[in-house]
Amino acid sequence: MLLWLALPLLVYAAVAGAFWLFQGALLFPRSSVAPEDLPARGERLTIAAANGDELVGVHVPAAVPGPRQLLLIGFGGNAWNADAMAAYLAGLFPEAQILTFHYRGYGESSGRPSAAALTADAQAIFDEAVRRWPKADKVAVGFSIGSGVAAQLAAERPVSGLVLVTPFDSLRKVAAGHFPWLPVGALFQHELDSSAALKGTDAPVALIAAANDTIIPRVRTEALRAGLREVAFERTIAGAGHNDIYADPRFHKAMREGVAALLTPTPTAAGR
Repeated sequence: MLLWLALPLLVYAAVAGAFWLFQGALLFPRSSVAPEDLPARGERLTIAAANGDELVGVHVPAAVPGPRQLLLIGFGGNAWNADAMAAYLAGLFPEAQILTFHYRGYGESSGRPSAAALTADAQAIFDEAVRRWPKADKVAVGFSIGSGVAAQLAAERPVSGLVLVTPFDSLRKVAAGHFPWLPVGALFQHELDSSAALKGTDAPVALIAAANDTIIPRVRTEALRAGLREVAFERTIAGAGHNDIYADPRFHKAMREGVAALLTPTPTAAGR
């Protein structure tokens, strides 16, 4: 009788333990990310992570002249290939230089991904961008989980602005919403607290959300929005989901409008 009473607790403990043990694989499904060809005009770059791992990325030069030197530094979703992301951004912004890197353990980058690793690597990538292109405006573009990485970067480095696509306030809170029956707060190991990071920065932000997003619920994006100091642009794409938003022409238009808004001084900023 006691065994039957204890069985549900044992099963629950086993599930909680599996969540703690395998959450990295759930958050960073690197083995499912297909390889991609190097984008047209792209060149391979490598830098060293702080722990000695090698980060492999791609730089795509601007295809056409622009009114200013603009470098977009992309941080992809957890199932994005950095080469594909570079090609995507280069197609949207032919007048900009594009810089993307594979997260640790993705593509040709060595090591294992984690929230701490992605955050540290973003700073190393930015520092390399400053060294190579010191005069360019550097806008961090974060997609999904990459929005959390971009937000952390803005707290540590002087980005010219942020484009956050399907963003969240806290990755832990996103996970808790998907697993309300688990003590996620105690088990979660890969927090990216975008709200806390962006409280300490004046970098202008462009927010783009998907109205039908079931991965990053609207409440998480709204919670992030509520704490931001300067929102230069915001748009919710009606009818779009977390993944199909990228093929929507309205999203393409919003991306271009968002970047333009980041680079247009507001009256308040101009008076500083």
